[in-house]
Amino acid sequence: MSRIGKNPVDLPSGVTVTVSKGNLVTVKGPKGQLTQQVDPDMGIEVKESEIQVTRPTDSKRHRSFHGLYRSLVANMIEGVTNGYSLTLEVIGVGYRAENKGNLLILTLGYSHPIYFAVPAEVSVETVSAKGKNPIISLKSMDKQLIGQVAAKIRSLRKPEPYKGKGIRFEGETIRRKAGKTAAKK
Repeated sequence: MSRIGKNPVDLPSGVTVTVSKGNLVTVKGPKGQLTQQVDPDMGIEVKESEIQVTRPTDSKRHRSFHGLYRSLVANMIEGVTNGYSLTLEVIGVGYRAENKGNLLILTLGYSHPIYFAVPAEVSVETVSAKGKNPIISLKSMDKQLIGQVAAKIRSLRKPEPYKGKGIRFEGETIRRKAGKTAAKK
């Protein structure tokens, strides 16, 4: 059996999980509601305090889906109870980040500012302190969506290996390269 798929998902108090026809899983909690379509072959059993994902056969397709859907359900439960947050750092001279509601305005060394519309499900906050790098904080209950938004923001100016300028995740290490060296004559 799958090491991940066979583990039951604990159901915290205040969270309700319903499985409707066609294996549509709906998770409701204090922070909101999330839904996920699960493959019709997979079985989802909701007990009093846990959820168990089962598979019909040991085929490669069913084994791969077993762990996947267990992780997706666990991420939805974690999202509606605690939520997820990601922090991005904007590193570079003259690089700025500010937000107006869910509109993120980035100045990243291009000839124009970049206006990035963040989805309504994700809340964005920017902090710009003098002498420190601007920080972009993202919060959401949907792990997949917040990761996708953060990756899209990072792709606007990826960190480069020579000076380390760009947008990076907090705590991310960038492999640095040595620059050119003068030729000896």
